[in-house]
Amino acid sequence: MTKLSTLILTGALITGSSAYAQMRVEVIGVGSNQIPIAVAAFAEEGVAPAQISAIIRADLERSGMFKIIDAGSTLSETSPIDYSQWKSRGADALVVGSVQKLADGRFEVRYKLHDTIKTNQLSSLTQAAQPKYTRLSAHKIADDIYEKLTGSRGAFATRVAYVNENRGARDYRLEIADADGEAVQVAVRSNEPIISPSWSPDGTKVAYVSFEKRKPIIYVQDLVTGGRKIVVNEKGSNSAPSWSPDGTRLTVALSKDGHTQVYVVGIDGSGLRRVSNSNGIDTEPQFSADGQTIYFTSDRSGGPQIYKMPVGGGNAQRMTFNGSYNISPRVSSDGKTLAWVSQRDGGYSLYAMDLASGQELRLADAATEPSFSPNGKYIMYATKGGGRTSLAVVSVDGRVKQRLTTQAGNIREPNWGPFMK
Repeated sequence: MTKLSTLILTGALITGSSAYAQMRVEVIGVGSNQIPIAVAAFAEEGVAPAQISAIIRADLERSGMFKIIDAGSTLSETSPIDYSQWKSRGADALVVGSVQKLADGRFEVRYKLHDTIKTNQLSSLTQAAQPKYTRLSAHKIADDIYEKLTGSRGAFATRVAYVNENRGARDYRLEIADADGEAVQVAVRSNEPIISPSWSPDGTKVAYVSFEKRKPIIYVQDLVTGGRKIVVNEKGSNSAPSWSPDGTRLTVALSKDGHTQVYVVGIDGSGLRRVSNSNGIDTEPQFSADGQTIYFTSDRSGGPQIYKMPVGGGNAQRMTFNGSYNISPRVSSDGKTLAWVSQRDGGYSLYAMDLASGQELRLADAATEPSFSPNGKYIMYATKGGGRTSLAVVSVDGRVKQRLTTQAGNIREPNWGPFMK
């Protein structure tokens, strides 16, 4: 078995201890032009199970795009605003709001965003949510602030899937968490390896590979009903599922015909069709943002490199030429950026390429398994350090960096979920 096939089929499993714990986020880099913003404590927010203003502040700070100004006060959305005072304190924007418990048990969250430079209101939002969704209400407010002040859609209210593994105890969990690492839920638990989770475009399902039947088989887990089904179980290896943008198909890597090649299959397992045709190993397929192209890893040139080909098959075009070992292609949802892992200078590094210009940028070292945020602004990846594997996030320009860690456990194989409808 080649080094490439070993990497894909075994998931590069790492021995370590595992604990069911929330992730801690550490911001270790910030953007070059941070927006100074004050987030006041929301009126009556103590009645809710989550402190709304604290979650908003943490989201904005984690993005690296904002400089948080200490508000030092509580202000509701109806409070009079002295714009000159906030401007003199260095805040270009001010967030205020309130929380009210409704008679039906839900919590109503209201917020307003003020521009202290133009002395006007930029946005407002009112939402009512069940107690367990109050954190989501805060994330949605942070998304609105991010979009109004940066022009790009925020991704704080999205979720991530990843594998939490303890190989020694034969404990493997596919877990789902908020984008800040909180609210962890176990979607699948097994005493055999789980690898390659991949979100459906509507955020209701996750495809993944399980070894529970002593061979890699592709499943789809319904996160709403809890049900799951086998989608591909062909002879040999079944690996690397990735969803089409319309959610009707998966592209997968199968060895049913001898050596691993790229196939497309319906999510019900029907219409299996081979789309790559080489004498080497073609694997790790990913649909492009428009669903017309498949990016994949192939060793057809002698070593693993990134290629792309039409979704119906045909001539493949090589995309990477620097370095002799390039794997794990991922394409941003806007179709502008290609990310991948390259082995250079004795280690694995995360690279990004502007597809219009072909310009490469080295984003992070000790990196594997990249996954784009749904707004295309950040990339989550697995990184090894301190004897275990954890997750980290870097912006596509390399300036903003975060590290997500737990007290114990190997957290790897991240896949960032889509925008929720």
